[in-house]
Amino acid sequence: MTAIYFDLDGTLTDPKPGITRSIQCALGRLGRAIPSEDELTWCIGPPLRASLKKLLGSDDLAEAALLLYRERFADIGIFENEIYPGIEDTLAALTGSGRRLFVATSKPGIYAERIIDHFKLRGYFERVFGSELDGKNSDKTELLGFALQTTRIDPSQAIMIGDRSHDMIGARNNGMTAVGVLYGYGSEGELREAGAHHICGTPQRLLDHAS
Repeated sequence: MTAIYFDLDGTLTDPKPGITRSIQCALGRLGRAIPSEDELTWCIGPPLRASLKKLLGSDDLAEAALLLYRERFADIGIFENEIYPGIEDTLAALTGSGRRLFVATSKPGIYAERIIDHFKLRGYFERVFGSELDGKNSDKTELLGFALQTTRIDPSQAIMIGDRSHDMIGARNNGMTAVGVLYGYGSEGELREAGAHHICGTPQRLLDHAS
């Protein structure tokens, strides 16, 4: 394998406080019931617009909530986040072995870039691929297709590493190897049902599937 694409939320960093609190803020400002942080962890990973529509029931309300979410997230929630233990060592080992590393996240690229810089991970990655604020490339199949085409990498020589079903589905749909991680927010059952080729319990175990 020559190239590895990493999901961001739930794979490189744990964004739970920032994402869930920003959702809570948006729901509260819309006068809706506010679930607990734990009750909102299912929103971590998939495209947020779709998750907000599930919570609120309509596209118009989802758009309103998304704008309110971003008001808090852009300045506060983005930094209520922490890198998973062992990630930096794994990235260093992969970079040292000559692998080309990229980030591929459904999160808007303008936020993903800031997070990668905040945690001083920029040196490990050639490029960060994220969605646009209008929702373009938020679907993981679409995003990975764009990333592969842009980097001119043979998908048969590429791995997608992520913690949710849409990461595995996106990888499979593009002919990539799908590697799921269990330290994020997806279950083993979710990952296997979505077609994961391999499952890893820790960042260190990713090294077993990157050669």
